[in-house]
Amino acid sequence: MEGSNPSARRRFLGNLAAVTAAVAAPRQAGAQGTGKAGAAVLPAYVLAQDYKSLKQSSHDRSGGNADFWPIAPGETREVFRADGPGMISHIWFTIAADSMHHLKELVLRMYWDGNARPSVETPVGDFFGLNLGEYVIYECEYLGCSPGRSLNCYFAMPYRKSARITVENQGTRQVRAFYSNIDYMSLPSLPENALYFHAQYRQSAPCPAVTFDWQTNADANKLLNADGKNNYVYCETRGRGHLMGVTLGVLQNQEYWMGEGDDMIFVDDETKPLIIGTGSEDYFLGSWNFGGRDGARAFAHRMYGAQFIQLPERTGGRYLCYRFHGDNPVTFTRYLKHTMEHGHANHRADNFYSCAYWYQLGAYTDFPPLPPVEARIPRIVAVAGPGGARSG
Repeated sequence: MEGSNPSARRRFLGNLAAVTAAVAAPRQAGAQGTGKAGAAVLPAYVLAQDYKSLKQSSHDRSGGNADFWPIAPGETREVFRADGPGMISHIWFTIAADSMHHLKELVLRMYWDGNARPSVETPVGDFFGLNLGEYVIYECEYLGCSPGRSLNCYFAMPYRKSARITVENQGTRQVRAFYSNIDYMSLPSLPENALYFHAQYRQSAPCPAVTFDWQTNADANKLLNADGKNNYVYCETRGRGHLMGVTLGVLQNQEYWMGEGDDMIFVDDETKPLIIGTGSEDYFLGSWNFGGRDGARAFAHRMYGAQFIQLPERTGGRYLCYRFHGDNPVTFTRYLKHTMEHGHANHRADNFYSCAYWYQLGAYTDFPPLPPVEARIPRIVAVAGPGGARSG
């Protein structure tokens, strides 16, 4: 399969027991006759499982080789539908489209258990960590883009009654070929505490700046932000669950370093953040401006990275970043709002485009409307600078 990731598949199988244990463990213990001690040393993939492996794809139903779907402008294509309890384990897409902006124009939506509104709604590119609408080859724990422009996702997506995935072409040009392979499994049931997968797109182009002193640290002590009310918001939700992480694309409208923005995560309290970090590059587990204006280097690791850096610290500079909390998902019982300053104390006016990923009890669907398709295309915006000068 083009673009599939064997190591990620093995990691998924190694963690599969987290979803299926409540269903399969009693039968396995009896069949193996080893008890808990014996089962504890065995990886999940050597134990008998109670799921049935399945796939839905864009294969040619006639038996020919036209294994793709065209998607006309304005059309919504259903790419997956399943009934009964189950779990999606892997998604692979590759796309041939006439528009250079198709990663921003195509909208991916996922609906759980028959809900009329989606729990995932994001441009296709942003979902796969390509937040600036361009293909970049990289791999991490949950997402990847392979040579040949194949897109992969390994987030587990359980559902109790049904699942439905659609792709809408909001552009004005034809998608000539949309290839899809979605691996999933049917299950006898799901544990009561199994959570639903969510992904939400946000953008601010530009972020509203509180000052136009672009050199962040010049008067840093004069700029204060204790409550985070003007921060960029990755996601906001109510219920119980845990945050898995974010992807972020930044297009600079101004000179100098675009970061220094602390991550501030509000957990079960809307008035003040519980978790506060030390800077944008620190949240993405880099440091020192990712190497600075003349030394920045892209990197991509399992849980964190800045897989694309172009024209760093210059007007027109572009960054792609991701951070996942798979080692320690950020738990919430009533409320979550994940935010980040855009520059220290929100002093910068760059363009942010993001996708946040989380799990929660119940399929949450109260999302803000998607920005219009034209507004989602990354473009430099003229903003006021020091002394009233304009950039862009």
